[in-house]
Amino acid sequence: MELQLIQNKIFEIRGQKLMLDFDLAELYEVQTKVLNQAVKRNLQRFPGDFMYRLTIDEWESMRSQFVTAYPDKRNVSATPYAFTEQGLAMLSGILTSDKAISVNIGIMRAFVLIRQYALTYNELSAQLKEIEGRFPDVYEAINYLLGKDKLQVDQSKRKRIGYIPEVETV
Repeated sequence: MELQLIQNKIFEIRGQKLMLDFDLAELYEVQTKVLNQAVKRNLQRFPGDFMYRLTIDEWESMRSQFVTAYPDKRNVSATPYAFTEQGLAMLSGILTSDKAISVNIGIMRAFVLIRQYALTYNELSAQLKEIEGRFPDVYEAINYLLGKDKLQVDQSKRKRIGYIPEVETV
């Protein structure tokens, strides 16, 4: 299972990384309703912090970000279920086909990579802030060049420079 494909199906909602039921069904190569039925038969394994249904506003916001709104994958009147990382781990206990096992391994690897990236990013950000504290003049110049600290100049009040042709008088 290609990690990039899985990573593209991981979203952040309510401050959590999660995957949607129809994307999971596609990865597991089953219909969404089959996936959701398996979950409903084992509902005690999926408390609210493992799986929840998106609100209409959350779903509409997400759909507006997609090029297509997945019309062929879902009844538009029903919002999808969202599975957190813990919910995905629970799915591995109820979906036991060979395909489900390989997909779950790929999903867990993708979540680990995302977590490692976030840690690396935070460490790098902290190191940059430390360096910035040691060389404030350099960072001030860089920010000026990047346009972060530029003063806004009213162009109409600037003195025009350059060649101004003389107007012939008749």
